[in-house]
Amino acid sequence: MDKNTRKSSFGKWVSPINTKKLMEQVEKNKQDSYTKKLTTEAYIKLLLLAQLQKFDSLEEMSDALIDDELQKILGFESISPSQLSRKNNEINPAILSHLFLDLVCKIKGIHFKNGKNMPLKIIDSSTLPLNLTN
Repeated sequence: MDKNTRKSSFGKWVSPINTKKLMEQVEKNKQDSYTKKLTTEAYIKLLLLAQLQKFDSLEEMSDALIDDELQKILGFESISPSQLSRKNNEINPAILSHLFLDLVCKIKGIHFKNGKNMPLKIIDSSTLPLNLTN
């Protein structure tokens, strides 16, 4: 993907997140109590970018911060892979669960508004083997 895709798509990926609810969960779980740089919100945004850009490692996530626009969005200029690894281990899964459920409710609300009362099916693609020969 080129740089233009990153800039235009990233905003679309982040916009559905209810940051107010996210911050309530962060405060409730005292997730960012001693955090100076890598807040939970910035971490989630960086994870979304990693998914969008198909990064393979924490080093790639760290290297992505060369982009000035991304630095502005996240609020810091650099982060080491070891800091990302620590945040991976520290983050409370309940925060991510609430974020996920909030996004699912938004999707269901859009379907209901459009008159499409169809079930939402979630597939964990990490467990599906891919046939790479086709």
